[in-house]
Amino acid sequence: MSELTATQKDKLMADLRVVVADAEELLKLTAGDVGESTAGLRERLQQRLSDAKHSLLTLQASATEKAKAAGHAADDYVHDHPWKAIAVGAGVGLVIGLLIGRR
Repeated sequence: MSELTATQKDKLMADLRVVVADAEELLKLTAGDVGESTAGLRERLQQRLSDAKHSLLTLQASATEKAKAAGHAADDYVHDHPWKAIAVGAGVGLVIGLLIGRR
């Protein structure tokens, strides 16, 4: 399976948060039901909800760790090659300026 892009991961995390919130609300609303099948369903739902929260936290921690690593790598590169970084920044600024100026 191909790796997810940052945008896809952010959307997935947002969707999972919504599902978790909805499931928690459902559990609160059915708290008064005392049927045997309802109790079993609530237990399974609570377990799966707990697993989903754990997975969400793991995914978030992984994304944060990767972002920090990328930031550190960029910082190290700029410190090692300051003139190249300035040239690249100036080049990008020039291209953006030309594109804006064409309108």
